[in-house]
Amino acid sequence: MATVFRNKPLMTLAFGHFSVDMFGGLLPVLYPILTDKYALDLKTVGFVALAYSGASSLSQPAFGMLADRIGTRFTGLALAWGAVLFASIGFAPSFPMIIVLAALAGLGSGAFHPFGAISANAVIDPANRNQAMSIYSGGGILGGSLGPLIGVGLFTAFGMRGTAVMLIPGLLVAAFLVVAMRGNNVPGRSRTAMKQAGQAVPWGVIGIIIGTQMLRLFPTLGLQNFIPLWYDEMGYGAAFYGAMASTLMFGMAFGNIGTGRAADKYGRRNVIIVTTLLTIPAMLAFAQWPGVPGFFFAAIIGLLAAATVPLLLVMAQQLMKGQAGLASGAILGLGFVAGAIGAPVFGAIADSIGTQNAVRTQALFLIVAATAAWFLPSEARIRALAGEE
Repeated sequence: MATVFRNKPLMTLAFGHFSVDMFGGLLPVLYPILTDKYALDLKTVGFVALAYSGASSLSQPAFGMLADRIGTRFTGLALAWGAVLFASIGFAPSFPMIIVLAALAGLGSGAFHPFGAISANAVIDPANRNQAMSIYSGGGILGGSLGPLIGVGLFTAFGMRGTAVMLIPGLLVAAFLVVAMRGNNVPGRSRTAMKQAGQAVPWGVIGIIIGTQMLRLFPTLGLQNFIPLWYDEMGYGAAFYGAMASTLMFGMAFGNIGTGRAADKYGRRNVIIVTTLLTIPAMLAFAQWPGVPGFFFAAIIGLLAAATVPLLLVMAQQLMKGQAGLASGAILGLGFVAGAIGAPVFGAIADSIGTQNAVRTQALFLIVAATAAWFLPSEARIRALAGEE
């Protein structure tokens, strides 16, 4: 593990991942302000998350293919784009314009993720790829976990226009990435090389990996988006529900540190199945006992959810060696699109049966996710499909 932390290019990319995901973490804390200002129901305000996460998610496969073709030299530019557009959200004159700006900001995130992931894949030692990708992924989750806490301070002090403050760190980190990664950018590949690589991809297995990712993230991201609104409904202040949302994400960030080592010892498929099943009672307990006990259960949900993203990402990259950008874009993009779709769906369920019952229904999605994970390939099967045996 110490060797991984001494990998300077990897840690630089993790820092960039931290920064770009911090913007997404800010958004849920903005929702109570929007519901009050525009008299929105929960389903409607969920479209802000759908716009940001949807644009980010759906664009990632395309940006991944672009990264395979032209390389990753635009990683810093992607972060700068996201920072500028996110900063402008607080100055939007109407709710529809907020949706538009959120979607445009999401494109910056959509570009950064495959660019960053393909670069991270290139600088890690194959012997430590599970641990290394967990560190890279953990950087993003840590940024997302701090987002709600930062948002509470910014929006309390400046209202919606607090988004503008994020322009400063966003541009500074973008500039740092451009300079620090100058000698570590991954070059593009010819169309012929990409075509030859694509002929050997086991698309059926890739489909199972993507499906598992989508089903696993649907309840976790749905919960993340609606913790502020649920606790606002119950009369808790912004500091309380901001800390609660951050606790969920902090759990994911710290869980990533141990995920890679557990996968190396017990196998990625086994770790994903077990952690998904264990999340079911934690989700039901979180719904049953809100308030202070919720911090404990939110942390557990986050810790267990940490196994999914980095392990499935490494699986896909291992099976799509010649198209690491497309692999990263597909896994991260199509996986997180489930969370984007889940925001208005979760909101509609909450409008119909109440937010507490809507949280309870997420256990059903976890059952389906565990079933899908059962069909993931074993380590030996992955090595065989990847031609490593």
